[in-house]
Amino acid sequence: MLARHIQYFHAVAEHLSFTRAAASLHVSQPALSQQIRLLEESLGTPLFDRSGRTLRLTDAGEVYLQYVRRASHELREARQAIHDVSDLSRGSLRVAVTPTFTTYLVGPIVAAFHARYPGITLDLREISQERMEDLLITGEVDVGIAFDEIRTADIEAVPLLVETLALVVNRRHRLAGEARIDLQSLNAESLVLLSAEFATREQIDRYCRMHGIHPQVKMQVNALGAVLEIVRRTTLSTLLPAKTALAHDDLLAISLDPERLQRTAVLMQRKDAYRSAAARVFIELAKEVAAHLED
Repeated sequence: MLARHIQYFHAVAEHLSFTRAAASLHVSQPALSQQIRLLEESLGTPLFDRSGRTLRLTDAGEVYLQYVRRASHELREARQAIHDVSDLSRGSLRVAVTPTFTTYLVGPIVAAFHARYPGITLDLREISQERMEDLLITGEVDVGIAFDEIRTADIEAVPLLVETLALVVNRRHRLAGEARIDLQSLNAESLVLLSAEFATREQIDRYCRMHGIHPQVKMQVNALGAVLEIVRRTTLSTLLPAKTALAHDDLLAISLDPERLQRTAVLMQRKDAYRSAAARVFIELAKEVAAHLED
């Protein structure tokens, strides 16, 4: 709503009568007149010519009325925009994900979200978990999808799914017919892995140290798409989420036996962050999609 004295000015300007304006506003005429005089004093100029038999706007009043009408129109639009955002017919959402999720999880979530809420503009970023946490804290990202190894105390996480990593190979690989591989056999594998800045690589290295595995890392790459392309075209294998292979017809996932390499994917937000309607429905939709993928 416009400030009271501006609202009162607008009513008088439209009716060109203090009496009729007061009646439309359900206020007394003296109270209305006082507000108009206070407004004129604050502006340093009269807005109404009261000298004749009929009330008229001064030149300053005519100019001021143009801006008041414009402000009234924009405020009505603002109220409608708030309603539209609340009912999800418009709005925006900033989401960050760690790279391995883009191959099998992000696509279904984004497709479902856009189908239900096509008016919401989605800004999707693929970044490291450390960078994601920084952007959540500074308010530059609304929702993050990463792992439960959170370093920042002011971030809260909701479990999304348990992800299992496997040995991923192409269909021409010598192990392509195998369902599982024992851990020590990994020592004989020539691998292409994501480079050290990725949380996935950190988890792989920790797993290998824990089980005394020393795989032959022939290549390190800082892009997930490049890892997959190398696996497709060479005899090299890699360690990635099993569902990554399921999302590509020319790749296969071989289970690690007997102990799986697993990690928990989570939805992250800053603890005190404002939860927009778009963020709330995105989170619920992500849970639905993740539950379906785990079935």
